[in-house]
Amino acid sequence: MQTSFMLLDAVAAPAAGGFDMKSITSFLPLILIVVVFYFFMIRPQMKKQKEAKKFMAEIKKGDKIVTIGGIHGKIAEVNDTTFMIEVEGGVKLKVSKAAISMDNSVGIAETK
Repeated sequence: MQTSFMLLDAVAAPAAGGFDMKSITSFLPLILIVVVFYFFMIRPQMKKQKEAKKFMAEIKKGDKIVTIGGIHGKIAEVNDTTFMIEVEGGVKLKVSKAAISMDNSVGIAETK
């Protein structure tokens, strides 16, 4: 109750060193733009990065993956910073962990 009286006093006397409602309303669009950017751009990107990091940590032998170059394969061996993937014809490729794009086992299961 006391805070509402303080707010009314501040609005009634802006020249006496209080704050002016015009200055607050002029910053309102800027504040709304920041909030919209956070919820529609920054937060989803952070969530996507978190999911990608979790995916990288959970990759194990036998998982079907797609590299960022578009190579489809199955994990044959897991090392600290690399994977050995097996592609068509039994060919094995050594690929950096950063080159893994997505899990392909979900896509294969949906198409069958």
